[in-house]
Amino acid sequence: MAGLLSEPDITKALADLTFWSRTGDSLTRTIECPDFPAAITLVDRVAEAAEAAQHHPDIDIRWRTVTFTLSTHSEGGITGKDTQLAHQIDDLAP
Repeated sequence: MAGLLSEPDITKALADLTFWSRTGDSLTRTIECPDFPAAITLVDRVAEAAEAAQHHPDIDIRWRTVTFTLSTHSEGGITGKDTQLAHQIDDLAP
């Protein structure tokens, strides 16, 4: 699933990823969790999915707010790996 997505492919992917936005060469989603332990639990679940996919997001944790940023650094932008992991994060989010 390597290879950069075209602009039309990114637009189409974002139509199915309603909680995500594009920030430059990345996809980003911020999730408000009920509390700090729930935020850490979410990060743990995403870490397991990311490890299984061998594709790791940038994660920023601010108390109960978690921001995930996806980009395939080796490809220099957004690939199918990013959209797949974004869907998995959506499935794991509260």
